[in-house]
Amino acid sequence: MEPNLIKLNMTEWDKMQEHQIYNDFDADLFNLRVKAKKLFKEFNRTEDEEVERRQEIMHKLFKKVGERVWMEPDFACEFGKNITIGNDVYINFGCTLLDCGQITIGNNTLLGPNVSIYSGNHSLDAAERIAGALIPESITIGNRVWIGGGSTVLSGVTIGDDTVIGAGSVVTHDIPSGVVAAGNPCRVLRKITDKDKVGFPI
Repeated sequence: MEPNLIKLNMTEWDKMQEHQIYNDFDADLFNLRVKAKKLFKEFNRTEDEEVERRQEIMHKLFKKVGERVWMEPDFACEFGKNITIGNDVYINFGCTLLDCGQITIGNNTLLGPNVSIYSGNHSLDAAERIAGALIPESITIGNRVWIGGGSTVLSGVTIGDDTVIGAGSVVTHDIPSGVVAAGNPCRVLRKITDKDKVGFPI
């Protein structure tokens, strides 16, 4: 009896956190989006010299944010509180992270300009869709990943460590570690090897 009562009393936010279908038009979720917008708009108005202020806003906006994270304006997200960012991450101009599902970005990862990460799927059924049915699915981007400019990562995707996603790709399924992948839909082109080194001192 108790488990059923808990399910009946779940908020739409609770359903989202449990990866359950939820009502995207819920009033509480609308208010959470407004709160996130105020924070990322405030971030986008800051100057490069305001490092501490930017850090303060990111800690308020995101679920977790590591050290030495640099995020260019204009950044946008949906809730922020479903985004976890590791250390030494660079997010270039114009990135959008729609985080109804959990979005995790690993250490030393680079997001090129205008990268979009969408962790939700509307119902394909028109009647359900216009009623607000939305399905959250987590996205995980590994360590030392580079996602080229203009790429889109769709819900439920995991990108392995050390992988490069070519500019303009649409990532619809998991991509393994240590490869170059590109295209629409994104597919593995080849492994990254020592031959890819350019002689830069490390």
